[in-house]
Amino acid sequence: MTATDSQTDTAAPAEPEAPPVEPAPVLPDALPLLPEDPPRVGDFWLRGRLGANAAGYLYTASDETGRDAVIAMMTEGSSDDAAARDRFVTAVDGLPPEVVLAHNDADDDDLALWAALGPVRPDDGSSAATDERLIAERRGEEVLSAVLMDRIPQRGRLRGPDFRHYWEQRRRPGLFRIWPLPWPSALRPASWLAMALSLLTMLVIMAVAILVAWLMFRNAPEVDPPPPIPTDRNTVTVTVTPTTPPPATGTATGSPVTPNPSISIVPPPGTPGESGSSGTPEPGDRF
Repeated sequence: MTATDSQTDTAAPAEPEAPPVEPAPVLPDALPLLPEDPPRVGDFWLRGRLGANAAGYLYTASDETGRDAVIAMMTEGSSDDAAARDRFVTAVDGLPPEVVLAHNDADDDDLALWAALGPVRPDDGSSAATDERLIAERRGEEVLSAVLMDRIPQRGRLRGPDFRHYWEQRRRPGLFRIWPLPWPSALRPASWLAMALSLLTMLVIMAVAILVAWLMFRNAPEVDPPPPIPTDRNTVTVTVTPTTPPPATGTATGSPVTPNPSISIVPPPGTPGESGSSGTPEPGDRF
């Protein structure tokens, strides 16, 4: 064995190749929506959050035709400030008309202003789709920054406390109105299946309840209503007409006083008469 062969045999084994490193995505994934986020603004259904600051939020959205867009929407605090609303409208009006796909009316004082920016083609992996979404996001950030006034160049020397908007702590999404209601337009095939199963389950439960009630009461005997409760009507009506003259006007012969036939005693209803009575009361029974 030569020296060359020995060097070849004693060489270290080759190291395994490292796995290829995947490039980082150019577009960051949108964060999921929170319960306070609106499910829909205008004709666009919100899909996720792209960013936020004290002035508003950026959402990724798409309409029912599949057109994607970036939604810039004001917060609860900024939408209550008339000056902030004016800055939002001015910033949206300064954009090219073809990039503003939709927006709500500036006269809706009780609603938060929003604007749909685009166009954004579906993400097909091409650089054009990436560039369109990035451009739409940058425009949305410029609109919200104009409301917040954080990119205005400083003039003069800083003196005194820092400037701060009074509404910066109210960062919930602004008020919104959905009409027509989002159900059932936002349902997917899986959601339709769940709704159909829920409806079928409700119908089965109702049918079982009706069947159980019929089985329980089908052999029950008929029950007559109870007799009416008798009322106490055994009252006696006595009519007395005084015919006895005053003590000073009595007759001299001492003849007995005859009873007045106008006195009548009405027996209570249902009281049977005694046998042998002629129906005329005795004088001693008047009272």
